[in-house]
Amino acid sequence: MTNLTVFFVSVILVTIAPGPDIIYVLTRGVSQGKRAGLAAAAGFSTGCIFHTALAAVGISALIRSSEVAFTVIRLAGAAYLVYLGIGALRSRGGALIGASTEAPPLGSIYRQSIVANILNPKVTLFFLAFLPQFVAPGSGSVGLQLMGLGLIFMAVTITVFGAVALCAGLIGDWLRRTPAVAGRIQALAGLTFIGLGIRVALPDVK
Repeated sequence: MTNLTVFFVSVILVTIAPGPDIIYVLTRGVSQGKRAGLAAAAGFSTGCIFHTALAAVGISALIRSSEVAFTVIRLAGAAYLVYLGIGALRSRGGALIGASTEAPPLGSIYRQSIVANILNPKVTLFFLAFLPQFVAPGSGSVGLQLMGLGLIFMAVTITVFGAVALCAGLIGDWLRRTPAVAGRIQALAGLTFIGLGIRVALPDVK
């Protein structure tokens, strides 16, 4: 296989592997519908541009070399996910007394997903370690090659995450036909976001 083919296959395998991002998209889709899931998928895919740019200019290497910077960004991302989870739990309270359980505006979900992705320094460091493995030094600008690889990563991400969002949305539509179940789904979504925040906050186990 060519280097680009190996990269493409690797990206697919990485993208479908269970992780905070895909779980977030899945949760949005089940709890708030396929359009919300697709907005989240688009947000996380857009975040790939940010991480690719950091890898291309080497800023992510500085983050890796500074334990304090890494920790601060990681905890900020964790706090943001917990904040989203608490918001979902609060809206769930309204659902129990007959209020609407509709998702927030799609633009809001899209922006929240970008922020959640950007505030995960583990993704930045992954891009720094992963993308350069497929750069050919004699084939032009390294920076441009990295950006090209990042765009491929983004395209695969939106495709895979989009498929997950659509499937999750169908499941959620079926479950939300019962009002009592709808409230429980919203509560589960809130707890999932909080759990993801805790997972991001915890250091990797060596």
